[in-house]
Amino acid sequence: MAASDFSKLIAAAADTIAAHAEELTALDQAIGDGDHGLNMKRGFEAVRAEADAFSAKPLPEALKAVGTKLVMTVGGASGPLFGTLFMALGKELPAVPDRTALAAALDKAIEAVAARGKSQPGQKTMLDVLQPVYEALAQGKTVREIADAADKAAEATVPMKALRGRASFLGERSIGHMDAGARSTALLVRAIAEAIEGNR
Repeated sequence: MAASDFSKLIAAAADTIAAHAEELTALDQAIGDGDHGLNMKRGFEAVRAEADAFSAKPLPEALKAVGTKLVMTVGGASGPLFGTLFMALGKELPAVPDRTALAAALDKAIEAVAARGKSQPGQKTMLDVLQPVYEALAQGKTVREIADAADKAAEATVPMKALRGRASFLGERSIGHMDAGARSTALLVRAIAEAIEGNR
């Protein structure tokens, strides 16, 4: 991947999170701390500020650097989780990945996020988006279909009862609200998918 391409992906991710920061905060106010949007925006703006330096690295090292920066700047519970996602992808991916390698790396990254969050799919977390994204990728779906799967998966967290994170303290009252982490994950998947397709 050319440095300019990676910079484009960073810009797409940061733009999307910034554009949806208030929405993410509102979702988090309903069943969480209420700081998810601002935290994610801060983290991705920090990544954007170092986009040139990150993009100059080989893809695996660039992803690890993004993950490290997110851990340091996002804060809250989301920083370690999103940071782990990117760091694990960087650890598992070859410098020039194909779809098979990307699917395998995402599978391992999901395991790493699950271990870090002590959670699993079905508990109303970002894993409920990551798992369907992995399945769509492994099944050979198009980039657009993968983004659609992410959006659908985020919507599917609405009727779930939260079993992990601060939302789990609400018990039944967490039902009826979309998980903010699932929503931000879906937003990132679509942003990256559209940037890859050249729609930006």
